[in-house]
Amino acid sequence: MFSEFKTFIARGNVLDLAVGVIIGAAFGAIVKSLTDDLIMPVIGAVTGGIDFSGYFIPLRDAPAGTPHTLAAMKAANVPVFAYGSFITAVINFLILAFIIFLIVRQANKLLRLHRHDAPAGPTEVELLAEIRDALKK
Repeated sequence: MFSEFKTFIARGNVLDLAVGVIIGAAFGAIVKSLTDDLIMPVIGAVTGGIDFSGYFIPLRDAPAGTPHTLAAMKAANVPVFAYGSFITAVINFLILAFIIFLIVRQANKLLRLHRHDAPAGPTEVELLAEIRDALKK
């Protein structure tokens, strides 16, 4: 069983996947910082100081004296409908998806360019004709 596991782990696609997940997590942190620290403040400034991350609807009355902030409500164990956090997460996703789209698009362009530079070999039909001719001899 250990040797099977070792063989499974040593396969290239498993290692590629692990590297992709680690890089993806790091990339996600960069996009989150980009959204939270750069884009959302600009959106807030353009829209008159709106900070989406603080938008919520309490689903139960808060204890007396609890400030009306998302962090205070969560600290007081008040269930909240934090739609502002969801808006921020959607913006994070859209930015991440767009960046990945740009990367894949550029990679596809490079692959197409590489394919055009590669010397053209015989087609399948030509190879099959050669095999047929060799078998006839």
